[in-house]
Amino acid sequence: MTEGSDGAGARRALLNPTFDVALARLPTGYLKGSFTGRTYGVTVTRSEDGKRTSLFAEELGGKDIVSFNLYSLGSGEEALRPCEMSSDKVIDFVVGLVPE
Repeated sequence: MTEGSDGAGARRALLNPTFDVALARLPTGYLKGSFTGRTYGVTVTRSEDGKRTSLFAEELGGKDIVSFNLYSLGSGEEALRPCEMSSDKVIDFVVGLVPE
């Protein structure tokens, strides 16, 4: 099991209103932003039914990538699913990203 895939990060995200607010402020589509002094190209996709949000970010001129899917479940809960990285990395990135 990869780090963050046990649901602990998903629970942390749900208990972290800062994450929810930071993600909601990001527009759908492409944007540039900075995180820890590095510039990223970020693509945010939201499904028409509002049940899935995806983010893919790539460091411009570097090698770092941040990627996740956030699912709204029928139970009213959400499931954060990072792609090959920890939930902490995803949450820290979304909260700390400064859009240009």
